Amino acid sequence: MTRNNSESPTMPGTVAEPAQNSEYFEGFLGGIRVLEVGSELGEYCGKLLAGLGADVVRIEAFDGDETRSIGPFYHDEKHPDRSLHFWHYNFAKRSAVIDLNSTEGQQDFARLARAADVIIDSRHRDYLDERNLGIATLRESNAGLIYARISPFGDTGPWRDYESSDLVHLALGGVVMNCGYDPDPTGFYETPPVAPQMWQSYQIAGEMTAMSIIGALNYRLSTGMGQDLTTSVHEAVSQNTETDIPDWVYLKQTHRRLTCRHSTTTARGPALSITKDGRYMLPYKTYLRSQLDEWDGTVALLKKYHAHDDLDDPKYQTDYRDTPEARKHLGILIDKLVSQLMFDRDIWRDAQAHGLPWTPIRRPEENMVDEHWIQRGAFFDVYHPELDETFTYTGAKWLTEGQDWRRGPRPPLVGEHTSEVLSEWTRSDNKHVRVFVSERATTDPLISTRGKPFALSDVRVIDLSWMLASAGAGRFLSAMGAEVIKVEHITRADRMRFSPLGACPPGGREQRDNATGPLETPPITDDPNRSGSFMEINSGKLAMSLNLKDPRGHQMLEDLIREADMVVEGFSPGTMKRLGLSYDRLKELNPSIIYVQQSGLGEKGIYGRARTYGPSAQAISGLSEMSGLPEPYPPAGIGYSYLDWFGAYNMATAMIAALYRRNVTGEGCHIDSSQGETGLYLTGSSILDHSVNGRRWSRYGNRSPYKPAAPHGVYRTQGEDRWIAIAAFTEHQWDCLVDVLGRPESLCDIRFSSLKQRIANQDALDDVLSTLTADLDGFELMADLQARRVPAGVCQTAEDRYEHDPQLEHLGWMVELEQKNIGTWPVKENPVHFSHTPTYIGGRLNRSGPSYGEDTETVLTEILHLRTEDIAELRKQGAL
Repeated sequence: MTRNNSESPTMPGTVAEPAQNSEYFEGFLGGIRVLEVGSELGEYCGKLLAGLGADVVRIEAFDGDETRSIGPFYHDEKHPDRSLHFWHYNFAKRSAVIDLNSTEGQQDFARLARAADVIIDSRHRDYLDERNLGIATLRESNAGLIYARISPFGDTGPWRDYESSDLVHLALGGVVMNCGYDPDPTGFYETPPVAPQMWQSYQIAGEMTAMSIIGALNYRLSTGMGQDLTTSVHEAVSQNTETDIPDWVYLKQTHRRLTCRHSTTTARGPALSITKDGRYMLPYKTYLRSQLDEWDGTVALLKKYHAHDDLDDPKYQTDYRDTPEARKHLGILIDKLVSQLMFDRDIWRDAQAHGLPWTPIRRPEENMVDEHWIQRGAFFDVYHPELDETFTYTGAKWLTEGQDWRRGPRPPLVGEHTSEVLSEWTRSDNKHVRVFVSERATTDPLISTRGKPFALSDVRVIDLSWMLASAGAGRFLSAMGAEVIKVEHITRADRMRFSPLGACPPGGREQRDNATGPLETPPITDDPNRSGSFMEINSGKLAMSLNLKDPRGHQMLEDLIREADMVVEGFSPGTMKRLGLSYDRLKELNPSIIYVQQSGLGEKGIYGRARTYGPSAQAISGLSEMSGLPEPYPPAGIGYSYLDWFGAYNMATAMIAALYRRNVTGEGCHIDSSQGETGLYLTGSSILDHSVNGRRWSRYGNRSPYKPAAPHGVYRTQGEDRWIAIAAFTEHQWDCLVDVLGRPESLCDIRFSSLKQRIANQDALDDVLSTLTADLDGFELMADLQARRVPAGVCQTAEDRYEHDPQLEHLGWMVELEQKNIGTWPVKENPVHFSHTPTYIGGRLNRSGPSYGEDTETVLTEILHLRTEDIAELRKQGAL
């Protein structure tokens, strides 16, 4: 890794000495100006950049943007300034009304674009071009402009003109087929798969785009060069599911939905336990042998409540307790205990005290009064002067000492800032510092396998991550060219190395490709290099074996930190302090170090030592309750560790945002992030609906109460467990749907004669549609409906996406990468495409994940400059 601290040439509108430019900063992106044009596809991206300190201006029509018509509403009053959806996604932004259909409006927009750093565009691909505002034109007067385009399916490819909705994206992207309720005893699914609620597809795409924008901003620091970024919501969502893809890719195994737990290839026992008052707990019951055995802690908890039954029998002190029968018995005793207690008894806290990762299934608004989240600033109150009222908003995504998240201004009224934005951004004496020249720039960025420079090739990351939620973050920096060094030791290696999920079959790729049916899951072994899931999650990284319990290993880690840009870890809270590597110590080693930690619920606060996994973090955040059919059905949850992947996204965003601020100000920071807060941030307008309207969260299945549509659901099609999502937001879409289905008499009922009538009679409408679609081929029906511009999408499986999806193939969503031990396999690429610094998931090393300790000698010789004989002695003595 090379660095050049010589003075870079000064460019117009830049400053040659960026260090200590804190006066330009608020949060992480102070001084950055963003124009946002579009629909709900781009709102989350803009919300995130605004929260990080950027000045985000929403360009609107005179009567406001269409997302102001999305509910819920303040006191249920439908008004453009009363949409709680708009409030949530546009907090801390400003609004400028500009008529882009007029010559004057086009001139005003062009003037704003000259002063902008970023444009987020989620309109139709021709929208700005048709108004003489295409990016090629705008860049003629602003070479540093970063243009981020978010589209439903991509602007090229066979599905480029497909109509979309959140439900359709979650269906086509595979999320829906992971989520829902158990089948009946024969394996038949009586209920449809159920999409997670509250705009999750747009939040996935928005997070990935925001992360990439900040990566492009970092590259611009040393070059002044802008570029185009393109994100397909379909590609981003398709990459978000967890184990269904590797299980299919490596073993041709198909997943089945299970209530409020991971989808899996085989049926398992129930995950939920119901309390005396009809609420639910997630005790994370283990029915099969676990690497981290929680038997003793569970027995101790049951004994505390005198609910342990026959568990004193000596047979439970033998290997018998690792049998499915014993685990099932333990689960029954857990259910019985929980059923005897009220929900607010908080037995989960007792369980956590016994080292058990139990959590309650909370409604999202119940977190507003939780002292843990209050201490962490996860919510804050915002005053609305036009109403003379104060409301509670979802607050920070992570905790950073001295760098708070934006707490205002409140969401803008329509056109509230038009005059001031035009004045501030376009005046002739504008002193806005648009581009900083980084003192840490490299002379020549590394060139990737794609033949273009990497965005972050002068960055070194010491990666102490653990499992997907933290280990997954480094893969995105590696894809941007960073040197990411994964440090671990075989005595406590990353558990994902030994996961049977997505494990490489004994016969490798040839055995898989020649298989005519599902392969057996390979047995768990002590080999740390057979997990395809691990390799994908850690693609492009170096791997170093280092025993941190050995003083020499500890010293070598400190030596690495002295020359690094950041340290990231996913240990249990407090572990780094116990290792003598607190943030204060890290700053002694490296004053500008960036330290990012990620845990289940965060280090600061009353739950700091709580044990969680993705599903348990989802449960406590409210996300599990936000997926499922209306009561009396239980929550269905999200059928995979959604917050593991989103936690990785969040952590990567934090890393790149902190890097940007460090590169401009010279200041490092400590970020305390958590999966729990990531989940809170994804609960959409539910918090505001409770704060404003006093309304508790209620599940609505696959329907669309906030953006009116009917039908809007998932319907059975031809084949075993095959389904299609269909939405009709307009009368034209409804008429086309009826035409495609042959105008049957059952759809000509007066109850379905208008959108209002169809919404009032959705149960009857769903019954009729389910009958009509049941014998139709789902893919043919989708093609027919999409040809008539009706939003529709098959609920795709992992097989559908990997083997048959023409749009994903066109977008190049996977890359073939070699791995030393298991050979060449496909790996999911970053779903955001950069024009000038394209990401490459193989990183600078052009490979999949590293074998255990594969690069130890390289790191020690090339970075720490140790001799080969010294390394051999360290290895012999157990320091490596």
